Formats: sequence, C-alpha cells, structure tokens
Amino acid sequence: MIDTHCHLYLDDFKNDLSDVALRASKVGLTHILMPAISAESSEQMDQCIETWEAFNTGIVLHKMAGIHPCEWRPGDRVNRDDLLHKASAPDICAVGETGLDAYWSTEAMAEQRESLDAHLSMAKELHKPIVLHNRETTTELLDRIEAHQDGSLTGVWHCFTGTENEARRAIDLGLHLGIGGVFTFKKTQTREFIKSLPLERLLLETDAPYLAPAPFRGKRNEPSYVAYTAQALADALECSLSSLVDQTTTNARKLFGLPPS
Repeated sequence: MIDTHCHLYLDDFKNDLSDVALRASKVGLTHILMPAISAESSEQMDQCIETWEAFNTGIVLHKMAGIHPCEWRPGDRVNRDDLLHKASAPDICAVGETGLDAYWSTEAMAEQRESLDAHLSMAKELHKPIVLHNRETTTELLDRIEAHQDGSLTGVWHCFTGTENEARRAIDLGLHLGIGGVFTFKKTQTREFIKSLPLERLLLETDAPYLAPAPFRGKRNEPSYVAYTAQALADALECSLSSLVDQTTTNARKLFGLPPS
C-alpha cells in the first residue's frame, strides 16, 4: 500500500518514530508521501528521512513542496522564486499541499487565492501533480482548477468528503480523490456513491497525525492505519482487499512517478 498524504515529519511522531515505522511495515506499506505545510517543512522532512532510513523497513519516504492555505496571513505574499526552487528539486514528487480553507479563517482568503494560483502554475510548469486541501471552498477551488486546466494539470483532492457531483467534476478536471480515515466514519456520505466512481482515480491516504479512522477516531493517526481505510473502501466497493490495494497502488505510482517497490 501507499500512504499518499502523511505529515510524518511533525513532532507528533518524534518520540516513537521507530515503532510507527515497524507498524507501517507490518501492514505492507511501501511508500509514504509527505506534503509540506510551511517553508520549514523541507528541513523537517530531510531530518525525518535520515532518521527513518536507519530503521531499514524498506518503506520509501517522498517529499512535496508547498505552503498550506492556513499558513497565510493578511498581507503575506508568495515568494514564487523560493517555492519554485524547492518544488523543482528532483526529490520532490508533487507541489503541495496547497488549496483553500474558509473554515478556520476567512481573513486571508486573498492571500490563499494568490498562493493557490502560484502553486497551480508551478505544478504545470514543472510537470508535477498538485495536492489540494479544501475546506468549505469546493466550488471556488474547482473553478480555479478549471481556469488553470490546459490538459497538463494533474493532482489529487486530498481528504475527499464531497458530493457525487463534486467528485465527478473533480475527476473530469483531471484530479484523483484521496480517500482517508473520514471514509470509515458511520455518517460519511461518500460510501453512498463510491461504487459509481472509477477506481482508477482513487488513492489511499491517512493525513496523519490527523483524522484517524473509526477505531482510533480522536486519537493520533499514523501510516499503518491506512489499512483500516483500505478495508473499508474494499468493503464499500465489494471487491477484494488485494485488488483494491493493487489498483490504488498503481494509481499512486502513476500519478506521482514512484518507482516499483
């Protein structure tokens, strides 16, 4: 399996990273993708990778470059040259995470929009997928994707929790949908229509340390918990777990340009 969205470099894992690595290995993870949050994320990721490699699990960590929409404050400006320099590095598998968030605050929406547009332009310029955060901004986010889509933009709407129509529009715009722990919650609406969506556009993710699946809801999430989401998704699709894992792994490898395990 591949966890396509995990903030493994955060301090939430600093005291037991070796145990987290062991549990991830036991459930069959092969790759973990780490989205950036801020300008400091790159150094944190490098330190995490150095520590992780000593565990010899065989699980490969991958970095992204970008700035989370909630990191922007009124008056902030995008340093495009700095972002482009980081995102263009050969060890960066994607641009993000970026996007829009009107849940926590609407004070810096203009800055969020500027940042999103800059990230989208960079993703196309670098031929790398975009990783999108969305909270209470679905219509505007998809409108901006549509405005930028020239046939070259690829990416994923991470932590997808939208409607069937929103899912279809996102897929039509060239996006994949990241399915995480929220999918295991009893009241999630996504299970009602997931069978109508192409499996070739679905990805597994945790968003750890956030949004742990149902058995651990409210606790720290971790990469190994992607197994609970995988099983819930296989059950909803009425397919075998192995076929679900094979297809979502193929999807992730193709989208992010990951090497075979």
